Amino acid sequence: MIQTPIPRTEIYDLYWYYAAERQAIFQRRARGEPGPWTDDPILATYKFCNVFRASDRVSQYLIRNIAYIDPQADPSDVLFRVIAFRFFSRPETWDEITNYLGRQPLITDLEDDILTRALAHVKEINGKLYTGAFILCANTAYGHSEKYLNHIALFRHMFILDHLDKKLLAAISLGDVYQLLRSYPLIGDFMAYQLTIDLNYTPYINFSENSFTRAGPGALRGINKAFKSRGDLSPEEIILQMVERQDDEFSRLGLEFDGLHGRKLHAIDCQGLFCELDKYCREAVPKLSSNRIRIKARHKPNAEPIDYFYPPKWELRTT
Repeated sequence: MIQTPIPRTEIYDLYWYYAAERQAIFQRRARGEPGPWTDDPILATYKFCNVFRASDRVSQYLIRNIAYIDPQADPSDVLFRVIAFRFFSRPETWDEITNYLGRQPLITDLEDDILTRALAHVKEINGKLYTGAFILCANTAYGHSEKYLNHIALFRHMFILDHLDKKLLAAISLGDVYQLLRSYPLIGDFMAYQLTIDLNYTPYINFSENSFTRAGPGALRGINKAFKSRGDLSPEEIILQMVERQDDEFSRLGLEFDGLHGRKLHAIDCQGLFCELDKYCREAVPKLSSNRIRIKARHKPNAEPIDYFYPPKWELRTT
């Protein structure tokens, strides 16, 4: 007999409340409304990711300034740039690299050490190359003491030795893209999934985001809080179930949710929502303990506005 998931109702409903209220905050800010943008003291105090991953500041930088900045670029170079950028996930680092080179990086820059020199230059002047957003795998897989040198070696492995760009362009599914990335050193499950979604933003890889997903560590904590039992469903099946049920659940709870210019939640967004639910519950329901007991980052409004730009292939509603 198939065992169905058993939700922890209070927390399960918080998942949908959080999605609706956090997206409402995003929309109020995007319209230029003055703050405060919410009456929720937790959302007003602490830093939370956007409901739609593509709306976050770093993803916006990647989509606008890398994936679509040069329509004449070789698709192979665009895929390389997307992967390279995500390892640093720091727009300032990418800006300094392009300033040093006078252009966007090319795969051929891996052959003659130009990119290595560019990164060494950025590290010297800034002292920092990486964001703290991702926990990267152990950094000595290629025998270098410097993290960035191991990543350069990884990029050479991918694009010079293995011609990963050609394999990605020939991929037959989102899961295929993930498996290609996951096969390399320094790329764990979570990073492979993030890279897969980044590549799928580009004009050159185009699969449904609902055709494949992976639950990261934060999402697993959120799922464990939202459900007393997953029954016979895997974490990934739970995520896809949330995608399927979103309209019914928002309606059941009387929550307004118009999505992202009409775009509904996809698997990557529902996966991220579980991670944010885990964070939210640390304050809202502290009795539900996990290995994370507090929210580290407080909300600090960024004065730099974002001119939001999404993959044109999504054909989002403009009004």
